[in-house]
Amino acid sequence: MDEPLEKWLNKYTFPLEAKFSDLDFAQKVYQSLVQELLANGTTTGLYFGSVQTKANLVLAKICAQLGQRTFIGKVAMDNPKETPEYYRDSSSKVALTETEHFITEMQKLSQQTGAELTPVITPRFVPSCTDETLQGLGDLAIKYDLPIQSHCSESIWEDHYALQRFQKRDAEVLDQFGLLTDKSVMAHGTQLNDSDLDLFAKRQTALAHCPISNVYFGNSVTRINDAHRKNVKLGLGTDISGGFSPSIYRNMQQTIMSSQMLQDSGKESARITAANAFYLATIGGASALNIKTGQIKAGFKADLQIVQDQYFDIASNDPQDVFERLVYHTTKENIKQVYVSGKLVHNQGEK
Repeated sequence: MDEPLEKWLNKYTFPLEAKFSDLDFAQKVYQSLVQELLANGTTTGLYFGSVQTKANLVLAKICAQLGQRTFIGKVAMDNPKETPEYYRDSSSKVALTETEHFITEMQKLSQQTGAELTPVITPRFVPSCTDETLQGLGDLAIKYDLPIQSHCSESIWEDHYALQRFQKRDAEVLDQFGLLTDKSVMAHGTQLNDSDLDLFAKRQTALAHCPISNVYFGNSVTRINDAHRKNVKLGLGTDISGGFSPSIYRNMQQTIMSSQMLQDSGKESARITAANAFYLATIGGASALNIKTGQIKAGFKADLQIVQDQYFDIASNDPQDVFERLVYHTTKENIKQVYVSGKLVHNQGEK
């Protein structure tokens, strides 16, 4: 996190992701990752996988075994000007063929296991893809009626890139290729302007707010309240390892702090409350993914956490105080049990 986004990707991210061609390495990393996320209470994962189809299927099988509901994308990136030769799809044809192969294999795996596994169309972001690949991915999303994920206006560099290459804003480029839909989730959006937010609202595209990651790479704070006022769907994400913490609670806390800094810098009505942050992490995230969970309600999937309040015997038990302790003090150590669709997937046990 010591470099701007475009340098960080080449210095750290791409070399690490290239290692997933070793499926034993992928198995080890993904097993640890999914267990850690479940321990932190994350019942549903939206994963940017890697370029390698086989490694992404390793992740899918682990999610099925451990019981996490998951949306996984085979990352498409074929632009030789912005991606390293050692880690990219060798051509647009390969990127699209491998994406389609991944889709069909994910669908087979979901049928075989009964697990909640969904393939996701995943252009890494505009700079990493050729026009042919961006258009082909938009076409595949229509053909298979699938969700789409990418990054949008994450940084000043990313925004400037779109303007230089297409003479359009990042959101407009994605929309041009059919990648902004009511099943799309776009990460970050720190640089989105009002017209971009209007476009998101028109397309019913969701925005994944990743506040810790944005501190390092976003060059700004996402205007969550402005997006909400424009009826943009909003959810909360961790963006590991762009964000250092796998805890959605830690990201709730950062959401509140970042919004306060945005308001203190002169942006009116920017502050996010604990209730707002909790909504983003639960109902908001579920709405972004178009799944019926995120709330305890008849007809919804029972995604639950049993959390031990370590201050219950010594602090106020006013409901608002208890709720704010949940948001500000929950760590994986006091998340005792986690359920996905009513099934126990993490059990820390009594201590």
